[in-house]
Amino acid sequence: MADQHATLAAAHPSRFAQNPLQRFLIATELDTRLLGMVGALAIIWVGFHILSGGLFLTPRNLWNLSVQTASVAVMVTGMVLVIVTRNIDLSVGSILGLVGMVMGVMQTDILPVQMGLGFGHPLIWALSLGAGLAVGVGIGALQGSIIAYLKVPAFIVTLGGYLVWRGAAWWVTMGRTVAPMDPTFQLMGGGPSGSIGAFWSWVVAIVACAAIVLGLYFGRRQRLRFNFPLRPIWAEVSLAVIGCGLAIGAVWVANAYPWPRRIAEAFAEANGIAVPDGGLFISHGIAIPVLIALGVGVVMTFISTRTRFGRYVFAMGGNPEAAELAGINTRWVTVKIFMLMGALCAIAAAISSARLNAATNALGTLDELYVIAAAVIGGTSLAGGVGTIAGALLGALVMQSLQSGMVLMGLDSPLQSIVVGIVLVFAVWLDTLYRRNKN
Repeated sequence: MADQHATLAAAHPSRFAQNPLQRFLIATELDTRLLGMVGALAIIWVGFHILSGGLFLTPRNLWNLSVQTASVAVMVTGMVLVIVTRNIDLSVGSILGLVGMVMGVMQTDILPVQMGLGFGHPLIWALSLGAGLAVGVGIGALQGSIIAYLKVPAFIVTLGGYLVWRGAAWWVTMGRTVAPMDPTFQLMGGGPSGSIGAFWSWVVAIVACAAIVLGLYFGRRQRLRFNFPLRPIWAEVSLAVIGCGLAIGAVWVANAYPWPRRIAEAFAEANGIAVPDGGLFISHGIAIPVLIALGVGVVMTFISTRTRFGRYVFAMGGNPEAAELAGINTRWVTVKIFMLMGALCAIAAAISSARLNAATNALGTLDELYVIAAAVIGGTSLAGGVGTIAGALLGALVMQSLQSGMVLMGLDSPLQSIVVGIVLVFAVWLDTLYRRNKN
């Protein structure tokens, strides 16, 4: 009987595929929709590289692209859960702006002046970040409670929040820009100091490769334990090679972008380092905001796929009535989703304000458009019940790539908005076709 179970577990559907490409896709179990997005991203990158005269696919632009994507990538991981439950959040950009302003005031006035900590105190950045998280979670709890308990549609509640929180951001300082940020806080925005350098970037690559290999190994053990079909060994090896190759390639690109010459020379002078004739090459490595975004992506993937809360979210999106009849406290789950969204907006606000080294009233403007578009492009269905964190992160990269490419080509902002709007409508249309063909 044990041998029979082992045989059944090893009978993977890929054995019956005749086409080599089909056999590869079935054996590796790669999401074809995700692969389509990767193909679209490759076309976008190559197209902009040609149209921009070879400026797009350079270490400098790709490094900047990763930093610019970080704040939207953080927020889109929460927007996936919001949309999966058939809700929407139009207020994320305004929440980001308000929280960014609160953290800016905390660093420039309240903590160093009114509370007497003094500028440069080591606790300023942590207390400011904590205050921002508290405000973000509080706003999310308020909006989620109105949606869940007062039964006001999420569209209306968050549309009102879009106006209220943007106005509140202006009211905090009466329209005044707040700067500069605490030096430690600025590290969350990237730049030469806000990167981990070449050595630690390779350490991150090694850790990522080890995590990929271990994940595949333990996944195979789980399949064997429950008599699920096992992927062929060659498919497991292919997935490991692809994953590790992407990690190593990303780190190689990050390490290929050096510090600006003057900053490198100032660093060398301050540390007594001789500058070679060809100049001093100091790699940026992976930017801290990118690490934050990747960390948030890993945590949100775990929450959505490995926790009871995540299962409740997808159950609610698939069939809200059945989820409630099954004993799920759908109202409390809804509140927690919006609280989580508020916390992610606070993290994104820290990244954005740290990158600008200032909190302005324009911070987060139109970010709700990019976040929702990234989620939809990443495969999150507006009908609810379907969505992945990995797809949403890839969608964020697609959206930012479009914006970055159009900037390199010198297109005006109105034309950029037109392109983004067309892409959003096109993505929803593709989602409609996908669901129709699937049914």
